[in-house]
Amino acid sequence: MSRFTIQRVAVLGAGVMGAQIAAHLINVRVPVVLFDLAKDGADKSAIARQAIANLKKLKPSPLGVAEEADLIRPANYDEHLEWLRECDLVIEAIAERMDWKHALYARIAPYLAEGAILASNTSGLSIGQLAEPLPEALRSRFCGIHFFNPPRYMPLVELIATPVTRADVLDTLEAFCTTTLGKNVVRAKDTPNFIANRIGIAGMLSTMREAERYGLSFDVVDDLTGKRLGRASSGTFRTADVVGLDTLAHVIRTMQTQLSPETDPFYDSFATPAVLQALLDKGHLGQKTKAGFYKKVGRDVLRFDLARGDYVPAGQKADEVYGRMLKKPAPERLRLLRNAEGPQGQFLWAILRNGFHYAALHLQSIAETARDVDQAMRWGFGMQQGPFELWQEAGWLEVARMVQEDIDAGRALCKTPLPAWVFEGPVAERGGVHQPEGSWNPASGRFEPPRTLPVHGRQLYRERVLGEAGPDWRTDGTTVYEDDAIRLWTLTRPGLDDVLIASLKTKMHAISPAVVEGLDRAVQEAEARFAGLVVWSGEEPFSVGADLQATLPAFAAMGVQAIESVEAEMQRVMLRLRYAQVPTVAAVRGMALGGGCELAVHCARRVAHMESYIGLVEVGVGLIPGAGGLTYIARRAAENARLRAGGGSADVDLLPFLTEGFKAAAMATVGTSALESRKLGYLLDSDIIVPHRDELLYVAIRTAQAMREAGYRPPLKRPFPVAGRSGKATILGSLVNMRDGGFITAYDFHIAQRIAHVVTGGDVEPGTLVSEEYLMQLEREAFCALITQPKTQERIMALLNSGKPLRN
Repeated sequence: MSRFTIQRVAVLGAGVMGAQIAAHLINVRVPVVLFDLAKDGADKSAIARQAIANLKKLKPSPLGVAEEADLIRPANYDEHLEWLRECDLVIEAIAERMDWKHALYARIAPYLAEGAILASNTSGLSIGQLAEPLPEALRSRFCGIHFFNPPRYMPLVELIATPVTRADVLDTLEAFCTTTLGKNVVRAKDTPNFIANRIGIAGMLSTMREAERYGLSFDVVDDLTGKRLGRASSGTFRTADVVGLDTLAHVIRTMQTQLSPETDPFYDSFATPAVLQALLDKGHLGQKTKAGFYKKVGRDVLRFDLARGDYVPAGQKADEVYGRMLKKPAPERLRLLRNAEGPQGQFLWAILRNGFHYAALHLQSIAETARDVDQAMRWGFGMQQGPFELWQEAGWLEVARMVQEDIDAGRALCKTPLPAWVFEGPVAERGGVHQPEGSWNPASGRFEPPRTLPVHGRQLYRERVLGEAGPDWRTDGTTVYEDDAIRLWTLTRPGLDDVLIASLKTKMHAISPAVVEGLDRAVQEAEARFAGLVVWSGEEPFSVGADLQATLPAFAAMGVQAIESVEAEMQRVMLRLRYAQVPTVAAVRGMALGGGCELAVHCARRVAHMESYIGLVEVGVGLIPGAGGLTYIARRAAENARLRAGGGSADVDLLPFLTEGFKAAAMATVGTSALESRKLGYLLDSDIIVPHRDELLYVAIRTAQAMREAGYRPPLKRPFPVAGRSGKATILGSLVNMRDGGFITAYDFHIAQRIAHVVTGGDVEPGTLVSEEYLMQLEREAFCALITQPKTQERIMALLNSGKPLRN
């Protein structure tokens, strides 16, 4: 049976969202054509071309590597509609006007390939109404696909079907969005603003309204509604600035025009807040116009004051008593807030109560189950818990009674009581909407398990909601060895149980002497009993590097000899990983810094999540990479030069191949994506980049198995040439210019000299053949010399005490 595969995509509309969706398609290596209106002149695709150029300037970058924007193919509707015949998926992302979308559909329909999927990236228009004028054959292949901004970073995609959308179309799109795009999919009902924006924007309006009621400033509200509340660190008003106040206003208008008091009891609270309207009238649209609820002037952050119609100094913080309340267990936390006498506590209870009330009233109309609501809020609005999860954790019936009492007393935003299922039946009896067998569907009156497609089989530890059954990677499988620093274990699933997994347990997965000992044991166990070894720790980061705090006591007691011993053992184990008799695979997710980077590069292969940030950052603590990182840079330069020379190494200038690696280490450059880390040399072309973080372990295990099946043998140890003293002199010349130009401090220059000494092989002739062990000896000498320096010790203590680097 043939299988439909999405190989090429067209995006219609080169606005903010359309261009960034196209950028993310390039990130995941999907060819894409970006369409927009034809412009008068020689270059009719100038609108799309300019949008592509603008992608290179955006922060945060929508692209893993900025220059890859040029891989997007610009097009216009006058000249290039024939190109649509090559596309398996067409994503329409033009302005939110039903008539404009209908007109575009009529224009493109004759050019769509047979079997191609057409999807609208609308944030709230009715998918059923959008589909009405489509030809019947196309209508069954049409649906909504709602990306969240910015598309590269936000994990949520909502899929919305029409009554006639084929089930296989949705399944195909979900598989594509999951594995290829790395997104988490929630299927929403065709209601205004779908799930996340419906709940989220109602919540933002509630927050603005309650902030005004209790007289709280934007900065205090953001302090209360950010990380303290388990939500995005930007809080409420900063989030609005990032999203764009015009975008926020559009979503609010959708609620105002498509809902009514009959369809939404909260309708009266959907009025555009006066402060938002004032900012819109001034053209202050948030981050995109550099002024919104906040404005930055020099180093000062100002907030808008509606009474004055101007900006005033910001920086107020919440009362710390509420910060302490928010750290309490959920049942105690909500009781304390509900009984709080101060306005900040009353405000917090009010927005939580309104959120519970709104989610419960609308669950049946907007989503299949409570799981969809909670996951949509996690993935679309950065919440640690969705509203139903928090409600359930705090005590389902007790919270329900508190909410209903406020409704009865007229303190809530609307008078409609909570639905009957909240107090009666299975949810009340079981203490919440999420149970081991599934989540509550009020339409069916059952707890329903999550939808399972073949693509979900790649997610060995799929993200779950509170109360849902499922394995926990910390305890699942068969433990081979475990202590406080590391767990060595295997899966028990047939076909995946022959690869050993090493999971670090230290804080931030720092590499302590105990971790090094555990990794050594892991290689020994893998060589004796398994097909391969995967280093995977289940959650971010991969590793922030060496555990300096664990080694400082030994340094204080025994001096530099203790550090030299620790470094020598780390280097030995890194080479043990490189030359293991079974394939070793680093499954990298999040930060792999310093020793974490060294651990990754010494494995035989790397499988990295797209949002991996890899680099050698030891300069920030006044040190050099000491676990083989500089040795890796020198060896890779020699290997690349040898490859360029066609296998020979005589008379090849190593410096061009060495410079980028040296600069990355000397400037502590970190790749801001797996793609950029590949460009820096920390990932190789043979390494695998995985878009979806929950597929990382599966791909890493399969990679190790494939390598073993292909007859994997470790690389042969061989000496390699170094740039020598003349290469070092050239590098030092550029360093002098950087120091004298004020780009680096004098101590940075001193550290960079040490790095140059190692990567060029020390005081030897150019082209001298050296071993990895020789260069690692140079690393140890430089590392131990630096750790005795007062300025290095100042940097280390600054980082340990404040978490921030010191550049002295």
